[in-house]
Amino acid sequence: MPEAIQAIQQAAGDAARELRETLGVLRGDTRTTSDGRGLADLPRLVDQARAAGLSAELRVTGPRRPVPREVDTAAYRIVQEALTNVSRHAGPATARVSVTYRHDQVTVQVDDDGVGPRSRSNGSGLGIIGMRERATALGGRLVAQGRPEGGFTVRADLPVVVAEAP
Repeated sequence: MPEAIQAIQQAAGDAARELRETLGVLRGDTRTTSDGRGLADLPRLVDQARAAGLSAELRVTGPRRPVPREVDTAAYRIVQEALTNVSRHAGPATARVSVTYRHDQVTVQVDDDGVGPRSRSNGSGLGIIGMRERATALGGRLVAQGRPEGGFTVRADLPVVVAEAP
């Protein structure tokens, strides 16, 4: 099967899976809807991006800790989509992925130093819409925009419900 058709089939399958997961979050569905990937899988995701030819780095700040499954999955998927966008749109670039654990939230951010396509993006592509929907469905926020020094940034602040001590 030609490589382009395989890529289209993979993208279609990923899009359908993403839609099911997003709808599950929006509906409050507690069943497992993802393939189990989360923040712990980011080193492998970054390695895969490197193997595909993208210069990529990963930095984790703060003590790693378990987060709710929905947050874990959303964070992974947002980074995955952001890295895909870098490889598709940034031209020759380095992607810097950072994860910051805080008491009440997890922040994932992907910055690239690419030049992007000749036409300026306003950050309203379907991938960005999907990332934004994931973040807002969890009560978080997503910022996707060009960087003043060039390149693009995607940042998702995802709340982590912390149980109060009695």
